[in-house]
Amino acid sequence: MSASADTQAKTKVTALPGDGIGPEVMDATIKILTAANAPIEWEFAEAGAKAFERGVVTGVPRETLDSIATNKLALKSPLETPIGYGGKSANVTMRKFFELYANIRPVRELPGIATPFSGRGIDMVIVRENVEDVYAGIEHMETTGVAQCLKLMTAPGCERIIRAAYGLALAEERQTVTVAHKANIMKLTEGMMKRMGEKVAREFPGIRASQIIIDNCAHQLVIKPEAFDVIVTSNMNGDIISDLAAGLVGGLGIAPSSNLGDNAAIFEAVHGSAPDIAGKDMANPTALLSASIMLLRHIGAFDIAETVEQALFVTLAEGRNLTGDLAPRGHGVGTKAFTDQVIANLGRASAMRSRSYKKLELAAWPKLTAHAEPTDRELVGIDIFLETDMGAEQLGKTLEELSKYSPFKLTGISNRGVSVYPPTGGETFLVDHFAARFMLDTPFSLNNTTTAGQPEISYLVQRIGSKFTWMHIEKLQRFDGKDGFERPQGEG
Repeated sequence: MSASADTQAKTKVTALPGDGIGPEVMDATIKILTAANAPIEWEFAEAGAKAFERGVVTGVPRETLDSIATNKLALKSPLETPIGYGGKSANVTMRKFFELYANIRPVRELPGIATPFSGRGIDMVIVRENVEDVYAGIEHMETTGVAQCLKLMTAPGCERIIRAAYGLALAEERQTVTVAHKANIMKLTEGMMKRMGEKVAREFPGIRASQIIIDNCAHQLVIKPEAFDVIVTSNMNGDIISDLAAGLVGGLGIAPSSNLGDNAAIFEAVHGSAPDIAGKDMANPTALLSASIMLLRHIGAFDIAETVEQALFVTLAEGRNLTGDLAPRGHGVGTKAFTDQVIANLGRASAMRSRSYKKLELAAWPKLTAHAEPTDRELVGIDIFLETDMGAEQLGKTLEELSKYSPFKLTGISNRGVSVYPPTGGETFLVDHFAARFMLDTPFSLNNTTTAGQPEISYLVQRIGSKFTWMHIEKLQRFDGKDGFERPQGEG
């Protein structure tokens, strides 16, 4: 333990005990950190099931948000999102409220935890973009049988998460950053992540940059997980592969996580609240304790972080006082006995060394609306999404007639992203949700104007609206000579 810990100024941290086994693992973690003389002052706050029950629709009371905003740091046990009442996940609420855009998920083989991958030397970090992508939860029912979820990815969002990944590689002296994406299919959204990875990599010549398709990444994680160092990816991709990666080293029960932003950081256990064992002295505090070690490093208490981590490693390696989920054949001890053993091992060194760490520095982003104006912007067409039970050919003929006196000409109709008109000869199951693409022979320049093409769009939409229910319109634009849209599958 650090000799100067007694005199070190304490950092105030909001503690969220959470639900189910949450209070037990929080109590265990705080006991261990207190025994290690961690320079932390705890401020307890509520979030989760109890908040939902008393009518807080987000699951996070205002006073809890205020506490985190003031302290800028929180340690969080698992929270429940009740089914049938309440709003969005309390976890997501906090990520969005504080713009905690970087989710850091370390995945390392731990001593004493046997898995099919033991001995492979797995030691990687998944860096997941945490607030964009389909996780934004922007959903609409287009028809009674067609639901839409918007996948929004932004250039600043991609850039800052990739910069966070390179910053982490520098802080932990890692050698490789791999951008995992699905740009082979989603060339604009996931393609933005790929292209930004290539751009940012040029600023870090000392770190090897690589790229991989996300499904191949999942495959390679199972085939040769030891080959990965830092993986950075988008929100949904990261959610999936970080859980997969945790399974390689023992599961979510030992997986820690941090959620970082410019103005706050929340450290948490990844696992659920396990209400079936709550209050039975059976919970394993390893995940939350590991998250608290990440917290200690975040505030610069590196010596104490290493002391606690080494005590945990020794306890796991010796295997005499493990909780039931880790002990062979279930012959485990309770949460309290495990906690006492970790405390008894403070000051001991494990055969597994702690990594070298420096403080992870994230560049603060300016507080303004991000905007990049192209040199040249053109309107080249529109997509109109509409509802009908017509067949594709009848719909096409009808739309051609309705657009006869418009500068927009129907060039194709797609259904669920597949071109169905003009006929392609393929077989497509149709639903009552079509996207009709209308193109201009002569594009409208949108340089220095917001009104070009508006009367013509209004005329066409009014004509189509007289016959069909339409849901939304997408402008098809060209930025600096490059199309800002994709073609449907099968379009010629």
